Amino acid sequence: QVQLVESGGGLVQAGGSLRLSCAASGRTFSSVDIAWFRQAPGKEREFVAIKSWSSGSTDYADSVKGRFTISRDNAKNIVYLQMNSLKPEDTAVYYCAARTSYASSYRSTTSYGAWGQGTQVTVSS
Repeated sequence: QVQLVESGGGLVQAGGSLRLSCAASGRTFSSVDIAWFRQAPGKEREFVAIKSWSSGSTDYADSVKGRFTISRDNAKNIVYLQMNSLKPEDTAVYYCAARTSYASSYRSTTSYGAWGQGTQVTVSS
């Protein structure tokens, strides 16, 4: 089982940038797909981005495409989420997650069996 710890959240003005980190330990990190999700108050947790361990391919939610970039450093067991041009609607708790099931879409929370504790991102207008 992989353990995940997020960091890098904080308060930023609209138009600013933040870089989130997800540090992993436990089972072989380099062979696990890692994704970022977020959850705003009163809303369901939603998919943000994913980077495949095998192909290196990435995918993003339409709401963040062109502004967010996911990357991973397998040597350091860290996945990053670079967030630029932040908007107030990006305010949420951000979670990284390790994919444990391929029975459903990678955009579904049910595909992930390990989650970090979350890091708060607040974007002021």
